[in-house]
Amino acid sequence: MLTYSFVDLGSDSLYEHLYKCIKNDIMGGNLKAGDRLPSKRTFAKNLDISTITVENAYAQLMAEGYIFSVPKKGYFVSQVKTLEEKKTKDKKKRELSVKEAECFADFVSNQTKSMNFPFSIWAKLTREVLSGESETLLLPPPSGGIMELRKAIADHLYQFRGMDVSPDQIIIGAGTEYLYGLLIQLFGTKVSYAVEDPGYKKIGQIYESHGVKVCHIPMDASGVLPDVLEESKADILHLSPSHHYPTGIVTPISRRYELLGWASKSEGRYIIEDDYDSEFRLLGRPIPALQSIDVMDKVIYMNTFSKSLSSTIRISYMILPVKLLKKFYERLGFYSCTVSNFEQYTLARFISEGYFEKHINRMRNYYRNQRDRLLECVKKSALAPHIHIKEENSGLHFLMEIDTYLTDEELERRAWAQGVKISCLSRYYQNPEQAVKHAVVLNYSGIDVDKMQRAMEVLGQCVDKTKEID
Repeated sequence: MLTYSFVDLGSDSLYEHLYKCIKNDIMGGNLKAGDRLPSKRTFAKNLDISTITVENAYAQLMAEGYIFSVPKKGYFVSQVKTLEEKKTKDKKKRELSVKEAECFADFVSNQTKSMNFPFSIWAKLTREVLSGESETLLLPPPSGGIMELRKAIADHLYQFRGMDVSPDQIIIGAGTEYLYGLLIQLFGTKVSYAVEDPGYKKIGQIYESHGVKVCHIPMDASGVLPDVLEESKADILHLSPSHHYPTGIVTPISRRYELLGWASKSEGRYIIEDDYDSEFRLLGRPIPALQSIDVMDKVIYMNTFSKSLSSTIRISYMILPVKLLKKFYERLGFYSCTVSNFEQYTLARFISEGYFEKHINRMRNYYRNQRDRLLECVKKSALAPHIHIKEENSGLHFLMEIDTYLTDEELERRAWAQGVKISCLSRYYQNPEQAVKHAVVLNYSGIDVDKMQRAMEVLGQCVDKTKEID
């Protein structure tokens, strides 16, 4: 017979207390589905309470689905998800999360390590901004961003990228995704956008989510194919000519002029140049931006500090052609800048006082060492006779072609099962039939050096059927 204490009721009535006691026993698994509850009269006599109290408690439990009644037989516990079942489910979820967290080498993401962020310098500049810019920190910034930061960016681009732009042309925003949205509003939803295939899928998804038409343009070894681009009837071309993701292709000068020629054929055509990690070319000088050779004012240049500083610093910028500036401010000038004054002033000082240049030089050396160490581990692994490395000098990732009979999906699955996250090039194609198979995209910026050799050994074990590349 169920027995409960009615000594400490608190603010509950008798029936509420009994209802909660029975409910807790059901949810805790002490009362299981199908168990028969005592009759109202017997239960009331055992607990020394009235039958009406038991009846009200049972009625509330029935209303909420914890128990049900069978005529002439009594009350029974319903099939509900008990606390024990919930604990088991939660435990499985935790075990799954732990298993996922056991990944020791992640070649998919490209996160910045905390040890590489210049915390001490950033803290120093932050204090200076708080004391020196106290009168302007709380003033509404211009729609395009504070002028100090725009001037600092313009000076940096002139000195290190050979780009001669006015600070007025620079628009600051919280991430490139936000800036893409502004451009879609600027041009309207009737224009169509061309993106690279293969390419970073999120770009196409952003455009499609805004309801605009997206054309996926195939590529050759030099970049997007101009003839296919022309046939697509696209108005805006989005590309990353200095370091394509994920192939690593650097668009040669001849193809760049072809694409600029395509843009010049119509007043409404423009090229969005995504220069996301141009600072980290590891061999020779950075590739000149497409914008720097554009004499027709057809290139919208975009860059971000998420790669060079930290993925959590959501500060990006775009440089609009002069003839688009008036249109931008007429249509979108009502928008407030989405980056706080506090961050803008701090970053402006970081650039103008030379810290950004020093940071880039230091990180370029760091990433070169990362790349060299990873290539050394590849050469020492069982993979060495069966792989071919491509585009290892152009940025923070490269391709590793593997000669194997495994499908890309099976290769990824085997690696992930042993704690190595990889993604194959075929994932980035819109048309799977055109996808290049057996090429792994290796983002190496966030990999610990002491785990690289083990990761390559794991990949060697995953590729169980190989033949040497001719």
